[in-house]
Amino acid sequence: MFGKKWSALLVCGFKHLKQRKTCFNEVKLATSANDGKEDNVSRYPVPDRKTLPRDIQQRMCEVEEKIKFLPNVFKALAHRPDEFRGFFAIYDALMAKETGNVTPAEKEMVVIATSSANSCLYCVVAHSAIHRIYTKTPMLADQIATNWQCAELSERERAILKFAVDVCHAKTITEDHFLSLEKHGLDREDAWDIGAIAAFFGMSNRLALMTDMRPNREFYLLGRVPKEKQDKDIKK
Repeated sequence: MFGKKWSALLVCGFKHLKQRKTCFNEVKLATSANDGKEDNVSRYPVPDRKTLPRDIQQRMCEVEEKIKFLPNVFKALAHRPDEFRGFFAIYDALMAKETGNVTPAEKEMVVIATSSANSCLYCVVAHSAIHRIYTKTPMLADQIATNWQCAELSERERAILKFAVDVCHAKTITEDHFLSLEKHGLDREDAWDIGAIAAFFGMSNRLALMTDMRPNREFYLLGRVPKEKQDKDIKK
C-alpha cells in the first residue's frame, strides 16, 4: 500500500531531507492553520510553526508534504528546538541506517515491545502503524503490543525481543544474550542496534509520558484499512 520511504517518514523523517524552496515560498514555511491550536498534542505549548528555526520548519514541511499529516511528535518536541534536533539525529542514526542485519520491520517490532513495557501510548500506536505497513500483517503489531511472548513470532524475532526487552528493563546483559542472537544471523553490531533502539525509546517513552503526547488519529487506521476509507473515517 505504501512505500518504505513513506512509512519511515511517518514518525521522524529521514536524514538528509532535501531543501525545497517551493515548500517555503508556496505554503509560507508550511504553517498549518492548526499549529498551536490542535487539541491533545501535548500538555506543553505547541509553538506556532512560523516562530521556529528554519531547519525545523523545513523538516516539518518535508514530512507533512510526504505523508499528508504531521505526526504530533514533531509538534510536541518543537517546544525545545535544540532537543528536537538531537532527538531526530539519533532517531535517524538508528532507524534509517541502511547497514546491518536488523530489518526495518524488526526495528519497529523492538519499538512496539519496549514501548509497551514502558506503557507509552504514543510510541505503541505510531510504531504499530509503521510495522503494519512494513509487514502487511495488521494483527501482529497488536499481539506484540499486548504481550510479545504470546505473539506469533519466529524464533529470530523472539530472540530479538528478548534481548531488547531485557535492555529495556535494565537487566544484566550476558554472553548468552549475544549467543542467542548469533544463532539467528545477528552479530554484535546488530546487537548494538537492537540495544540502542531499546535504550533510545526508553528515553522517548518517558518523554512522551511526561508531556502527555497523544498519537495522531491517522496512526490508528494506517495499515488496517484502504487509504480512501481511512481518510473518510478520520474526517468523521
